[in-house]
Order: sequence, then C-alpha cells, then structure tokens
Amino acid sequence: MNKPKRPDLTRREREIMEILYRRERSTAIEVMDDLSGNPHLSTVRTQLRLLEDKGYVKHEEEDLRYVYLPSLPQKSLKQSALKQLMDNFFEGSAAQVMTTLFDMSARNLSNKEIAELQRLIDKAQKGRKG
Repeated sequence: MNKPKRPDLTRREREIMEILYRRERSTAIEVMDDLSGNPHLSTVRTQLRLLEDKGYVKHEEEDLRYVYLPSLPQKSLKQSALKQLMDNFFEGSAAQVMTTLFDMSARNLSNKEIAELQRLIDKAQKGRKG
C-alpha cells in the first residue's frame, strides 16, 4: 500500500525545516530568530502548526512551551522536494533532471563522483534486465 502524499512545502516552510534539521529541536522563538526577514512570532507559530498538520513536524511540551522537531528523516524531505521539482519543471523525468545537472556541472565532477554515478547507472541497468 502506498503512503499518502504529504502536501508540498512553501519556500518559508522549507526554510523552517532546514532550521529544525540543523538544530534538531527548537522553540518557535529559536526558529523565528534563525529565519530570514523579520517574521512575527505568531506567524512562525502558525507555520509550525501547519507543518505539524502536514506531517512534517511534531512537538513536545517542555517547561510549559512547545519544542518542535522534524517528524521524518531529512533524506525523505529532500526526496520529496526533488520529486516536486521534477514534476514541476522536468515532466517527472529523472533523466531530464540528470541531463540538466550534467550540463551544469560536468566539468566540476571529480573522478570519484563520476565513478559513483557510473555505478548507479550500471545498477539501474542490471535492475531492468531479467
């Protein structure tokens, strides 16, 4: 059975998630202090509550205050963000994303990175044969 899809994140929500992953646990005030711009505390609390409703964040009560922490591994969030990017700009095609990345950074890849990419391509090809 497939897991239900989590709603996409806004730019500000992604910024909040980055803060929570970096800090591991934070109060709304700590998140507010790390955010760009000058957000109001009530706005940050609302955004944290929305992230909790979407399933990205959970909270614990400590000393009469909420402490927020991510509810899923950072890798899952990265995969979700990449899927959103693929769907929105690359017709859902991993090949189009990889081609664009190669075009942008091929000159900067180390031999080790190229070998790892080749290993992944070989693995994908073996998985398709059979």
